[in-house]
Amino acid sequence: MGNKAPNAAEFRQHSSHWGVFKAALGEDGLVIQAHPGDPDPNGILDNFPAALRHPARIARPMVRRGWLERGPGPDRQRGRDEFVAMEWDQVLDLLAAEIRRVGESHGPGAVYGGSYGWASAGRFHHAQSQIHRFLNTAIGGYVASVNSYSSGAASVIVPHVLGNYEALTKHNVTWDQVATQTEVVLAFGGMALKNAMVAGGGISEHVERPAMQAARARGCDFILVGPLRSDLPEEAGAEWIANVPGTDTALMLALVHTLVAEGLHDRGFIDRFTTGWAEFERYLLGAADGQPKDAAWAAPITGLEAEAIRALARRLHGKRVLVTVAHALQRAEHGEQPVWMGAVLAAALGQIGLPGGGYGYALGAIGYYGRRANAVPSPTLSQGRNRHGNYIPVARIADMLLNPGQDYRYNGQTRKYPDIRLVYWAGGNPFHHHQDLNRLREAFARVDTLVVHELAWTATARHADIVLPATMTLEREDIGYSSHDPLMVAMQRVAAPYAEARDDYDIFAALSRRLGTEAAFTEGRSSREWLAHLYERTRQGLAEKGLPAPDFEAFWEAGSLALPQEPDDGGPWRAFREDPDANPLPTPSGRIEIFSETVAGFGEASCPGHPAWLPPEEAPGGATPLHLVANQPATRLHSQLDFGGHSAAAKRREREVATMHPADAAARGIEDGDIIRLFNKRGACLAAVRVAEDIRPGVVQLPTGAWYDPEDPAEDFPLCVHGNPNVLTRDIGTSSLAQGCTGQLTVVEVEKFTGNLPPIRAFDPPVARPAPQPLAAE
Repeated sequence: MGNKAPNAAEFRQHSSHWGVFKAALGEDGLVIQAHPGDPDPNGILDNFPAALRHPARIARPMVRRGWLERGPGPDRQRGRDEFVAMEWDQVLDLLAAEIRRVGESHGPGAVYGGSYGWASAGRFHHAQSQIHRFLNTAIGGYVASVNSYSSGAASVIVPHVLGNYEALTKHNVTWDQVATQTEVVLAFGGMALKNAMVAGGGISEHVERPAMQAARARGCDFILVGPLRSDLPEEAGAEWIANVPGTDTALMLALVHTLVAEGLHDRGFIDRFTTGWAEFERYLLGAADGQPKDAAWAAPITGLEAEAIRALARRLHGKRVLVTVAHALQRAEHGEQPVWMGAVLAAALGQIGLPGGGYGYALGAIGYYGRRANAVPSPTLSQGRNRHGNYIPVARIADMLLNPGQDYRYNGQTRKYPDIRLVYWAGGNPFHHHQDLNRLREAFARVDTLVVHELAWTATARHADIVLPATMTLEREDIGYSSHDPLMVAMQRVAAPYAEARDDYDIFAALSRRLGTEAAFTEGRSSREWLAHLYERTRQGLAEKGLPAPDFEAFWEAGSLALPQEPDDGGPWRAFREDPDANPLPTPSGRIEIFSETVAGFGEASCPGHPAWLPPEEAPGGATPLHLVANQPATRLHSQLDFGGHSAAAKRREREVATMHPADAAARGIEDGDIIRLFNKRGACLAAVRVAEDIRPGVVQLPTGAWYDPEDPAEDFPLCVHGNPNVLTRDIGTSSLAQGCTGQLTVVEVEKFTGNLPPIRAFDPPVARPAPQPLAAE
């Protein structure tokens, strides 16, 4: 009668970036069971059942009609045109011919290999590795991207002033140390559990909430600095300091000024472990510019009381203090500054390198930070060698497409944007993570051809010329592995592929066959043979340590394998503190660079040689009096499976939910549950509204990830009716040093929407038209 549940034998082990689980198909659909060893399972798992066979899935290969009829070339009809359903062999023949044309006429420097690393927790069906391996073997390379939207500023500034970014984030202070050692956590931007619930490659244990709960029970004080109270969980019992968004650097400067003025800074640590303090202190005390960066100076900038700033600084003295800075802070104009200044504050307190103390940059920003590393190699697919070698900072894709040949600055270099003809995207949705979507639409209109592998009709797929339906993770086999999670998972197939969907690997193998490069791409292996081949590297690592090392078939049958982990020894930072001469940091001086001669030598006004308060060019006022915080969503990973049940259930009237303070809402005649219009000079979107006290007045919060849904795609600046904040955000770099993403903050006005409410069509597939007659005749 349609209510028989699957039995235990029918469940298959699987993994996702948001959790390990088992799944089975029953008469009522997909059933999910979270990993029994996970103390705090992630609700995002509940997106799978509704998503598996959702109408938003792409059923057949599709080609945009205008591209078929007019051929490759710039076209403003991308995102507005209709599609033609075609057979796989026809589309692969067309695509292979286009790849050959671009490669022979323009070379690999005209191809951009677009991808992002979050497509699957599996290490083989990792879309980024697959597409890059294909382009390297097929045409010798491509224009790549470096850094990420999440940490674009931090990943550039940290090597200059602190050394290895991976060591700072992944081999430093752990959650075990916080639970047992830390006395004060000073969290700039918080440590929101929604972020830590996700880890690349999978996660079997979500430990953040229990660790904070244990620390709080022991007497640790959590202090949250930021406009959103929810950026630390209730278990932390945090004191909330609601500063003006984007002013954390000014607050840190004032805290250090108070420490110095009152003789509370650790001068011994500064002298032994840092370089450049004298230059920075001149700026801090006002000798350089006549303005001391004291609490009175910071108060009007941050929106805090001067005496409260001084009192906070005094509370930190003599305690085991952990300073954390969230990724969110550096996803804004001048994002390098809070990252750098957070390290200076931790150095002034003298806590760096102590258990549970010092600087935990981005702790809580992602699930594998704050954990011990695995002690055996990972099963990772080689991408091969990119013989072309050109790249752009990842957040500068629209600049590249709009300005071929233009010079730009990046990390001390003057570089030139390439002239891209073919964009090939597999894994990722730039209409989620990029800024100023109207500008991005214009950028994509400039290329000859845009190719997308996707499982569903995202806005990126709708803007493509060739759309190839890809399988969902549940429809293929893989190996789930995270560098900092002790469980490797056999990701067993749960369901057959949807309609005509194929694995990325099979698509690229078929294209390689047409291009004469199949042997180089596949090395003669099937997908299952690749899994066994990749697993062998990890198995050998276990065997060398004298640990149980089952063969591949035994691992696959068992479903998972426990892995050994490195000791919780504080990593390079503990070693540096114990002996900085024997264990220098990988910076030019071997020390923490409070002033960097290298950065100063670049001569970038937007990123001077020491951390500084640099006011943003765009601030609330006039027609846009409110800050907008566009942060990560809690009910999905980025925009993935936005049509899933967990994501859909959190929406109101089918729209993403924005949060406003009661005072701001009342001033605009807005009540809880209303539909509001958020707008600025770049665009506008609709959202439902939640009116609550847990946000600073003058701030609106709207998470990213609602699929872009223009009311009228034919318009140049259409209203997004679904609630995608990136129609509002600015597409500029954090600075000319890092060129990172600035999508976290912008300015807007809000009004109650009183018109006829447009329907949500983001998940409706386009109508498949018959192929044009000339093609059919051929």
